[in-house]
Amino acid sequence: MSKTLYVPDHIADSTKNAAAAAAYVDKNEKVLDPTLVDKKLSERLPQPTGWRLLVMPYMGKGVTEGGIHIPDAVRDREALATVVAYVLKIGSLAYQDSHKFGDAMKPWCKEGDWVCIGRYAGARFKIDGGEVRIINDDEIIATILEPDDIKHI
Repeated sequence: MSKTLYVPDHIADSTKNAAAAAAYVDKNEKVLDPTLVDKKLSERLPQPTGWRLLVMPYMGKGVTEGGIHIPDAVRDREALATVVAYVLKIGSLAYQDSHKFGDAMKPWCKEGDWVCIGRYAGARFKIDGGEVRIINDDEIIATILEPDDIKHI
């Protein structure tokens, strides 16, 4: 199973950040493979504190199965309202509250999972490569295998 993030054209075409550019799998689809992101870039991401998680909203594909190109403005608007995100980092106190998560305190997700979150959830930050959000640990609604399984409404 491959995990990919989709990013806007202006990021994929950027020559400013060679480390981020090297993580793109197919420039035509503007696909970012999180496993190929230069460690320096991932280390520069905000570290969520306490019970928070750092997630990257799912952008969706840049081209439909029928070959129609979706404008960046539409993809940006959908990413703002998306309920699907990729977990990048988890704060040190996440899932440690026994009142919220029970005595077992089993985490609802882990780094590298695709998750469903509340629409417009979290604090938004622009970074090289797109946008990230910091959300509370209890804002995870579900974990999913493939982000395209969840359709936008």
